[in-house]
Amino acid sequence: MIHFERDEFDERRARLLDEMANRKLDAMLLFSQESMYWLTGYDSFGFCFFQCLVLKSDGEMQLLTRSADLRQARHTSILEAIVIWRDRGNADPVIELRNLLGDMGLLGARIGVEWLTHGLTGQAGLGVNERLGSFAALKDASDLVPMLRAVKSEAEIAYVREAALLADEAFEEALPLIVPGADEAEILAAMQGHVLKRGGDYPANPFIVGSGRDALLCRYKSGRRRLDASDQLTLEWAGVKAQYHAALMRTVILGEPTDRHLELHAAAREALSAVEAVMRPEHSFGDVFDAHAAVMEEHELVRHRLSACGYSLGARYAPSWMDMPMFHVGNQAVIQPNMTLFAHMIIMDSDTGTAMTLGRTYLTTETEPEPLSRLSLDLTVVR
Repeated sequence: MIHFERDEFDERRARLLDEMANRKLDAMLLFSQESMYWLTGYDSFGFCFFQCLVLKSDGEMQLLTRSADLRQARHTSILEAIVIWRDRGNADPVIELRNLLGDMGLLGARIGVEWLTHGLTGQAGLGVNERLGSFAALKDASDLVPMLRAVKSEAEIAYVREAALLADEAFEEALPLIVPGADEAEILAAMQGHVLKRGGDYPANPFIVGSGRDALLCRYKSGRRRLDASDQLTLEWAGVKAQYHAALMRTVILGEPTDRHLELHAAAREALSAVEAVMRPEHSFGDVFDAHAAVMEEHELVRHRLSACGYSLGARYAPSWMDMPMFHVGNQAVIQPNMTLFAHMIIMDSDTGTAMTLGRTYLTTETEPEPLSRLSLDLTVVR
């Protein structure tokens, strides 16, 4: 299944070729699965093995991949030229790539490379550098496609809106299950199951679910527990449609919230409002982080906050739905209209064992950002 019209892919390729011309690149070696999906529709987790999509400055594209992904590429993408490297004892796909580049007339060319991606392992990257370094002039172009992908088309935004609806519904589906004695597994199954049942996809990383002292964790881990009558439950999850993500984050309180819970929630909500005020064109991603950090400092929470407060979201693959650019100090990337950005206010007070999170996904506009979730920002308390 191809999720976009051919005109959409043609427009994306034209944008990429223009940027390649600006950087005087004769070709690009795309190793990121996200780049391949964005440019051609190719949808696979085969990036765990060596593969590369080559784009020349004249628009020619060829995919080098394994036999297991031949039909995957044919069924999900607009690609016509698909070259297979064979699994065997002495297989060297980088040599196959060099031969392909030679056939495409790229000897001595100036070639941009996506080095910064999970689709290119360290070992494979060393091979690319060693075997292609004397073949062509390799230039780091890891940021090129991610920055183009960060600005979404109307067709992409439509998928993000569907994903956001699934995220809201997943929480509403799980909320009645969040009671004393409930198993975290049942809550997790309800949320992920709802997304899949409604036609969504697996997320690029697991949902986060943690209660008690594990509510202070920001990553999924194996193992479940049952909720106490007085407890805290941190959830981070995403709706996913056509691989496009819309994430949310909440800490739910069972029983009476402590004074510290109320203090931290008030700070998180104030920080989120401050972030919204600068999540506008002409501001940078660093400005957004600074707005968050200023509120945290005012509330004497610097030790309990994180060093980033969100990131771009879009079509992503494992192991993470986090995309570039990120909200962290000094990031000069400029916010533009039609970005989909996840802002999370995460406060983890290990001194008192208190967790508090608040996050949602936004669509940037010419002015103020549009929240894509209908969920309330009030503290969720289950008594």
